[in-house]
Amino acid sequence: MLESLSAFEQAWLFIVLSVVMHVSWNLMARHVDQKADFLWWGLLGHIVLLGGYGLYHLAQVDWSWSLAGLIGITAFANSLYFLSLRQAYALAPVAFVYPIARSSPILVAIWAWWLFDEHLSMIAIAGILISVLGLWLLGNSVKHNPNPKVLLWTLAAAFFTSIYSLSDKAISQQITSFSALIGVVTIGYFSAWIGLTIYRKRHCETVIPKARPHAVIWLLGSLFIGTAYALIILAMQTLPTAYVVSMSNLGILLAVIISILFFNDKEHLRLKMLSTFLIVAGLAILGAS
Repeated sequence: MLESLSAFEQAWLFIVLSVVMHVSWNLMARHVDQKADFLWWGLLGHIVLLGGYGLYHLAQVDWSWSLAGLIGITAFANSLYFLSLRQAYALAPVAFVYPIARSSPILVAIWAWWLFDEHLSMIAIAGILISVLGLWLLGNSVKHNPNPKVLLWTLAAAFFTSIYSLSDKAISQQITSFSALIGVVTIGYFSAWIGLTIYRKRHCETVIPKARPHAVIWLLGSLFIGTAYALIILAMQTLPTAYVVSMSNLGILLAVIISILFFNDKEHLRLKMLSTFLIVAGLAILGAS
C-alpha cells in the first residue's frame, strides 16, 4: 500500500498517524492522577514493550561514529526535555505546560536553516509564528497559579525539543527503517527514564510512584508514546524539520477539541476558540506555502 503513495503522501500519512497516537496518550496523561507520574510509567512501558524489538533492528543498520554521536545527542536532549517537563508538570497543569513546551518550531526553523540549509518562505515562517502564538494563548487559557519557575522549565522543554528534533533530522537521513527508528527512540527514552528515576530517588518519597495508571491506559500510552515519535522522525526524511514539528502540533489542537466536546472543558472557552483558530490558520498557511 505504501508503495503506491508518493514520498510526500507517505510523510503526511506518518504525521497523521503520529498525531492520532500523540493526542491519545496526551489525553490519557491529562486524566491520570499526578501521583502516578505518567511520564515515568509511559517511558518504562515503551522500553519493556517495544525496546527489545527496536534495539534488535537498530543493531542491523550500518553504524558510524556520526550516527552514534547523533543518537547520543538525541538521548541527552530527550533526558533534559523530560526532566524539564516533569518539573513543569509538578508546578502547573499539563494543559498549561504542554502547548507552550511545544512552541519550539520557530527555534527548529532557525537551527534547520543554519545546519541543514532548509529554507522556508516568509509565508511559511508567518504560519509557524501564528501557530506558536495560538499555542501560547491556549496554554494561558488554563487556570493555574502563576510561577516564574513554570515558564522557565517549560521554555527549557521547548529548547531541548528543538535540539533533539535537529539530531533526529540528521538521523533520519542515515536510518530509513521504521523498526530501527523505534530503537533510536528506545535509547532516548531509556536515558530519559533513568534521568526521571534519579530525580525521583532524590526528590520523591519513593522511586516507584505510589500510584499507577489504569492497566489499559498504561498499555496504550506506552505503545503510543514512542511509536508516535518514531513516525515523526520517519516523516523528516521527506519534509523540512520545522514543517514536521509544526504539523505534529495538530495533536494538541485535536486534544483541545475533544476536551471541549466530550469532557465539558468549557473554562475560558472564548480564549480556547481563539487559540484554536490561530493554530488552524497558522498551520493552514504553513501547509499552503
